[in-house]
Amino acid sequence: MSSSPPASAAELRARALRLLARREHSRTELARKLAPRAESAQALESLLFELEAKKQLSDERYASERAHWLSRKYGAARIRQDLKSKGVDREFINRISSEGELERASGILKRKYREPATTREERAKRARFLQSRGFSFDVIRSLLSSREAG
Repeated sequence: MSSSPPASAAELRARALRLLARREHSRTELARKLAPRAESAQALESLLFELEAKKQLSDERYASERAHWLSRKYGAARIRQDLKSKGVDREFINRISSEGELERASGILKRKYREPATTREERAKRARFLQSRGFSFDVIRSLLSSREAG
């Protein structure tokens, strides 16, 4: 950790806006990044409230964008866990739906495995792969049983 002097309110605000310009951040994530440079916890809190009031910081927008980005590779359970680890409010996490999960799992499976599973062991291997990506048992079962030969 650097021993640089605390940033003024303007410097802290500028840093926050630079971080938000690169990508969306959750409130918790932004607070963690700015805390070492803030003069006080109160200064940091007031900046975060100001950014939220001006709609420059939004956990809901962050959750939506992050979920969309992660959905290319992961299932709903893994996405929910990721958002929870980033400090996103449970209300927004619960909005992440499992809709379209079967199609996403199918696409991911097709990219990873070119040939259809022919043996029980190969289907088990694919099931473990999808499970590690956060797909539900129901999705995995229906996908692998419907793809019996691919």
